[in-house]
Amino acid sequence: MEIMNKILILICFLSSISIAQSSSKYFIYFNDKGIDKNSVLQKESNKYQEAKNSLSERSIKRRMKTLGKDFITFEDLPINENYIFQIEKNNVKIIHKLKWLNAVSTIITDQQYQEISKYNFVSKIEKVKKLKYRNDKSVESQFKKISNVVNSDYKYNYGPSITQYELSDIPTVHNYGFSGEGVLIGILDAGFSWRNHPSLVNKNVIAERDFVNGDKNLDDGDASHGTAVFSLIGGFEEGEIVAPAFNAKYALAKTEYIYTETNLEEDNYAAGLEWMDSIGVDITTTSLGYTEFDTGEKSYAYSDMDGTTTVVTKASELAFARGITTINSAGNEGNSAWKYISAPADGFNTISVGAVASDSALASFSSIGPTYDGRIKPEIVAQGVACYHANAYSNNYGYGSGTSYSAPIAAGIAAQLLSAFPYLTNNQIRLILMQASDKAENPDNMYGYGLLSARKALEFPNIEFLLNTHSFSINKIIIDNSKILNDSLYLFYSVNENNNFIRVGSKLNSSGYFQNHISSNSNDKIHFYFEYKDSNMIRKRIPEVGMYNLISGASEITLNFEMPVYRVDVKLSQNYPNPFNSTTTIFVNSTIGTNLKIEIFNILGQKVKTLFSGISDRIITSLSWNALDDSGAKVSSGIYLYKLVANDRVVAKKMIYIK
Repeated sequence: MEIMNKILILICFLSSISIAQSSSKYFIYFNDKGIDKNSVLQKESNKYQEAKNSLSERSIKRRMKTLGKDFITFEDLPINENYIFQIEKNNVKIIHKLKWLNAVSTIITDQQYQEISKYNFVSKIEKVKKLKYRNDKSVESQFKKISNVVNSDYKYNYGPSITQYELSDIPTVHNYGFSGEGVLIGILDAGFSWRNHPSLVNKNVIAERDFVNGDKNLDDGDASHGTAVFSLIGGFEEGEIVAPAFNAKYALAKTEYIYTETNLEEDNYAAGLEWMDSIGVDITTTSLGYTEFDTGEKSYAYSDMDGTTTVVTKASELAFARGITTINSAGNEGNSAWKYISAPADGFNTISVGAVASDSALASFSSIGPTYDGRIKPEIVAQGVACYHANAYSNNYGYGSGTSYSAPIAAGIAAQLLSAFPYLTNNQIRLILMQASDKAENPDNMYGYGLLSARKALEFPNIEFLLNTHSFSINKIIIDNSKILNDSLYLFYSVNENNNFIRVGSKLNSSGYFQNHISSNSNDKIHFYFEYKDSNMIRKRIPEVGMYNLISGASEITLNFEMPVYRVDVKLSQNYPNPFNSTTTIFVNSTIGTNLKIEIFNILGQKVKTLFSGISDRIITSLSWNALDDSGAKVSSGIYLYKLVANDRVVAKKMIYIK
């Protein structure tokens, strides 16, 4: 009995020592960086040069697209080394130095916490939260493998991956020649096993880093999820998977760890983004979507999903501010009590991606909006149900579902777009992706702006500022350009809602690319659209409804569906009778003084008759045609087109003549 009592006393004593020396991971935030904010941002200062030297040339070039010459900000300045030295004097090891947050992360005991909190340069100490992710579902046999049907319309054989990519028109953009060339994509996940899988073995991975263990080994845990994500954005093995950005370069960061579930410590994610910024990453894709914290942690509330509260959201937004296109899964909480998107998908500029099935129906698990402050989320959706992907640790493939499978598809499309137009800023990319989705006219908090189309993104007009001038160009691609008649393509634009539209001729190159230079004053409101003639002499309009809008000096173009389609109040009626065998009548409604021309063409596009050419002197012009051509000969039976040209508007309709 005496021996048992001694054992119990010893156990209690050891437990008390353990409790007294229990430690946790914390952020230590500093009040300042120990330097004057204004003077240190002078380009000749040592701290400025130190911040600049921490960035690659590629990073600086990307930053300058967004920030101009002032591409170094106060957040980029290094943390005061004396502050770090004072912290380390307490026998503390610094894990991450997070200059954007002006903080360090470290593991400290309660006693060390008390000592460090006394420093006057320490603003606050907060626990590094450990978050859990509602995992995606990835299996090899849950879904029946699609038969390997080769689509002869496409350049590549997509195998079973065709469904997920065809849904967003990715093969069409591959046909056109864009697969991520020149773009550096960063993937943050829980590990990667890519060197032996046939779809990934030849990837151009320029950098790897493990922020969990502090090394470069990304394959020392469960790399299944990261490998699947990598293959969905960059995999290439014909007959199996041909991902959107298979020709991009990649940087891989391990920021999460998996044992029984996916966990993330917030400092690892923030450190990963700072690293990716420094090496010049253009686009990041992340599968974060955290709402639950580890046991004993205080969870975030929906009220924290306001774009400004969580550490991971702050880090994502700071990366975006430096020119990175940040893309994140919306989360898999649609079926849970939470249901809403979560950090960092709540960021103001972070592009959150929801999931749909192959029939475009929203996946039941896909997290929805709005953010707590009422913003529409997610931004876009892509296929995230039954996505075909590479399996780690084998040469095989499987199917998986989750928003972290739709996010890399969207990121791949962003890379295709940037590859086509390297001058685009991340803000332009974000807006184009939203405008190129199928609910852009009427977004909601389930699909956001809708199902993303790579083709629509590539064809959406964009702005390029011309160096050393006060002008800019509106650039556009028309993929299906073979039916556009030579010299028939025009840009029409008006300034400050003036009804007098200026017509500018556009020259297509052999690939369907063209640009128009426009000079205007700063802050001018410009509305514009395009018109061209097809091979049937029918004039087509882009967009079919509404106008494109921009403000001179800004880089964004929006599409307003409610703006009037035409400049001239004119209407062309259907001929009557139709079909006819002797005479038919055509009515034209227009304002008095409108310059009108009405001509008739046969099905070969040859003009057979000019019915009217001149200035209208009445509101309703009535014209009759007796099936005679300009020479007075009777025309043959068949289909004819009659075309109205009113000032710069062109309208055409069909009629049938039967002898």
